[in-house]
Amino acid sequence: MHYFSYLKSEQDAEIFYLKPQPFTNKSSREVLAHAVGAALYMPAIRPRIADELVSGKIRGLVTAIIDLEDAVGDAQVEAAEKNLCQQLNRVFQLKQQEQIADEEIPLIFVRVRTPAQMKRIIALLENSIEVISGFALPKFSLENGQQFLELIEEYNRTKRSQAPMLYGMPILETADVIYRESRLDTLLGIRRLLDGHKDHVLNVRIGATDFSSLFGLRRNPDMTIYDIGVIRDCIADIINVFGRAANPYVISGPVWEYFKSNRVLKPLLRQTPFEEAAGRQGRILRMDYINGYVDGLIRETELDKENGILGKTIIHPSHIHPVQAMYVVTHEEYMDATSIIANSNGITGVLKSQYENKMNEIKPHLTWAKRIILRSQIYGVLRENQSYTSLLVGTKGIEQALI
Repeated sequence: MHYFSYLKSEQDAEIFYLKPQPFTNKSSREVLAHAVGAALYMPAIRPRIADELVSGKIRGLVTAIIDLEDAVGDAQVEAAEKNLCQQLNRVFQLKQQEQIADEEIPLIFVRVRTPAQMKRIIALLENSIEVISGFALPKFSLENGQQFLELIEEYNRTKRSQAPMLYGMPILETADVIYRESRLDTLLGIRRLLDGHKDHVLNVRIGATDFSSLFGLRRNPDMTIYDIGVIRDCIADIINVFGRAANPYVISGPVWEYFKSNRVLKPLLRQTPFEEAAGRQGRILRMDYINGYVDGLIRETELDKENGILGKTIIHPSHIHPVQAMYVVTHEEYMDATSIIANSNGITGVLKSQYENKMNEIKPHLTWAKRIILRSQIYGVLRENQSYTSLLVGTKGIEQALI
């Protein structure tokens, strides 16, 4: 599996200074944590999950989260569990029969409701569990977190030697996280809990939809989650606790809920980058994104990145390409990062960037530079005169709805 595998070789050569590197669910924890990226939710009750995962029907799909929680009605849980196991068994059989290779299987996670359900799914899947990378852990708290993580650790201790590791992805979305009077103690407690199991934790996810419901809120498609003050404040505290450079977790951003709506405010996408990338085709693509409210998603993803968040929950295939494109490293970022690392020898303190438009301070910018290099290996580096729009003009603006 590698990002932008759908591009033709000539497009690769034209767009990328450094191409994305391949990975599988057996890659290192550090690589996988950064590679989760745009994670597409799929209700576990869907009848053709296996086909959608491995057929290439969803172009660009790298990560899928099969949902047994909010996307499944309470009366459907048993049927959804059965279908989930059948679908993952099918993927495993195709792999065993060598009809698909490890590199062709997306990163697959299962969002469970409770530790008891997770234990049951692990037992039901048997060897087929080897095609998944782990579990998304909803409403993660000090009360249920220890159980979730101990089950994952128990599996990893007893798994077959050639089987990949399983990881947990805690989702922070409960009242004690967002209510001001309990937030700090709760976040610090969860941080201590995760630190004790860090080798088995892939990233920390933010459940802004559940947060919003506690206040009767839902963001308008003209807004980003950062325009909702109470949610913004909570996200800032989550980053403060889990994103510290000394011992960081990868933090994944909230879901973008819209793929079509009526517009009130002015669109957020500039026309020039799309015209420069593809002329008339670029202008059409821009309007496709505006009509589908993907411009708000792009804006929110950019704000995620600026706040140290990498990765996003998505609910529609039309969101895959825009989010992925935003994670590609620009040529300027890469040149800055390599220069900073190359000069981190105790001799140089500050130097002018290769683009001659900024100052690079070695010590303050070193952690940033290392993150850029890791991201460049997973998502690639654009050529000097390319932008994220270059990755979008070769794809359909709005994919056919799958939900």
